[in-house]
Amino acid sequence: MFIIGVDPGITGAICFFKNGEIFDVIEMPSMAEGKKNKRQINGPQIYNEILQRIEGMNKKEIAVVIEQVSAMPGQGVTSMFNFGQSFGVLKGICSAMQLPVHFVRPAKWKKYFNLIKTEKDASRTKVIEIFPYISSKLSKKKDSNKADAILIASFFYNTYQKVE
Repeated sequence: MFIIGVDPGITGAICFFKNGEIFDVIEMPSMAEGKKNKRQINGPQIYNEILQRIEGMNKKEIAVVIEQVSAMPGQGVTSMFNFGQSFGVLKGICSAMQLPVHFVRPAKWKKYFNLIKTEKDASRTKVIEIFPYISSKLSKKKDSNKADAILIASFFYNTYQKVE
């Protein structure tokens, strides 16, 4: 099974997970928009990144798992709108590519990996423990988003047989 784990949002990441191993992990493609050069996710690049990795595969063997996010206390209206827009773009890309999409709440995958009430960076440590060969791609503190995408994909891989 080929799993695409997605930590949505402008600073998120996408993990490509094949048969229980990390095939690749990338930062969320983004671009500048408008006069103020605000960042937004780059839909066409996301489409191309996914397409080049799944070309020739049977779509029944692919699952896209997106972290199901919602509004958080203390976040501004504009940032929540932008976050929701990114989430919608990701859903739209998967729909256009006719890829099956699954959603997982942060509390569910974090509980599975014992990361409830831990620092954001704890996910990076957990990934390096489970997949030591990927440590060079997670050397910076900002790579915790890549770690989240990896854990989302790994969670689905480890639990999906029980669900279906």
